[in-house]
Amino acid sequence: MQRSARMAIAVAIVVAVLAGRHYSQSPERPADAVATAVPAAREPAKPRTWQLGSLTLRPCELEQPHSGLSTAAWCAPFEVPENREEPGGRKIGLRLAVIRSSAQVPAKDMIVFLAGGPGQAATESYPAIAPAMAPLLAHRNVLLVDQRGTGGSHPLSCRDDGDTGAHGGPDDSTAFDVGRLRRETETCLKELSKDADVRFYTTTDAVADLEDVRKALGSPAFDVIGVSYGTRVAQQYAHRHRDAVRTMVLDGVAPNELILGEDFAVNLDAALKAQFARCAADKACSERFTDPYQTLYQLRDALRANPHKVTFRDPQNYSSVQRVLSEHSLATVVRMFAYSPETAALLPLSIDAAARGDVGPLLGQAKLLTGDLGDTMDGGMQYSVICSEDADLLKPRPQDADTILGDTMIEAFRAACSIWPHGRRPADFHEPLRSDVPTLLMSGEFDPVTPPRYGDQVAKGLANAKHVVLKGQGHNVIARGCMPRVLDNFVDKAQPASLDTSCLERMGPIPVFVGFNGATP
Repeated sequence: MQRSARMAIAVAIVVAVLAGRHYSQSPERPADAVATAVPAAREPAKPRTWQLGSLTLRPCELEQPHSGLSTAAWCAPFEVPENREEPGGRKIGLRLAVIRSSAQVPAKDMIVFLAGGPGQAATESYPAIAPAMAPLLAHRNVLLVDQRGTGGSHPLSCRDDGDTGAHGGPDDSTAFDVGRLRRETETCLKELSKDADVRFYTTTDAVADLEDVRKALGSPAFDVIGVSYGTRVAQQYAHRHRDAVRTMVLDGVAPNELILGEDFAVNLDAALKAQFARCAADKACSERFTDPYQTLYQLRDALRANPHKVTFRDPQNYSSVQRVLSEHSLATVVRMFAYSPETAALLPLSIDAAARGDVGPLLGQAKLLTGDLGDTMDGGMQYSVICSEDADLLKPRPQDADTILGDTMIEAFRAACSIWPHGRRPADFHEPLRSDVPTLLMSGEFDPVTPPRYGDQVAKGLANAKHVVLKGQGHNVIARGCMPRVLDNFVDKAQPASLDTSCLERMGPIPVFVGFNGATP
């Protein structure tokens, strides 16, 4: 669901508890006093704790990798069996955190944030969306559980040599190499198998973990918020544990019926056409770039015939960087740009510059994007999910071969999953969700991976739902414009039909940049 990235190294969250010690001394007594006073030592102050159900939580800080962002939280250890059919076997620890409400007496129901990926961790992703969640904290606590295989929950992370290689980043060699991918997959599996059975890191396992956490917290009702791949987890949880869910929010909706990877190429192509159509409708943009879509494909064809090394400046430290620019690395970079309205607005300009020989704008921004994503994505867990839940249903799509993304991603998944062990998939896993849970579905008009039609598809099975599409927006819209206020109102009242979303109608796309100083005034 999220952009393909290298298997990343998880960053530990530091939990700090400070205990103070104080001494008191009695006033001096006369020299002839019968006894001399001895300073009385107090016991060390006990750490603050917060009891929720059977869990004892203590203060902690949630840090976002490669960022100064952090969030104060309350954390507790939590163990689950790796293989639920062998409860006496190996245990794995889950990173569990609660963001405490500012209310003296918060609502009994609890917000649960489910991160994207597959492969991202809730505690590492949360600081970036904390402003969107802030209104909810006025009345409710927020629960974060790193899904097993991610973040601090026994992460399935494989070390690499610093390039993204066959996993799809801008360091790609001149051609997609199935043999190289298989070798890397075998190496990763061998490393992880030392202390993990990768069959048991699926969505279904995560759903069972989440229910165990809920019971340990005292069985509160959940207000489930899923983002991207997290919408799959949310729907599976609502299907298995209907009575546990008070409301559900799905941002960047992935239908249960979706086979991950199947529509990536056609969805990206449709999003690019829609975004570039804005340029054609704008006089300054059309005069400056003529036809960005055609230029993109011309650049792709030139790189297909002549992949070559290019040099550009690293935007973070201005050092000289060399990369092989090929049709495959171009496709990955363009896909990343299409995710957000800010980078999408730069795409015609960046493509035009690259076609003229200046790859700095395109690859410099891509280096920032791949670094941020790769450092928060656990690739082994991604394989465990896709190989167990989707890979056997993926079919070759020769009709996608001439799109920008092409059909190599499906080939890559099939190749890796021919080696990666598969977990069990419930027989009804890919059936559409049928539910009366109050649900708010959100989509971005130009989303290149979970387009608005996915939200419409899921909404058909929901008896009490509302789907909002934000104009000009891309993938994940939970923090856009007035959406945090709309989200707060929805969770508070749990009435989708009467939810006021009129403030969202004022939103629109970011004007296309016709120069590096911005759009035409």
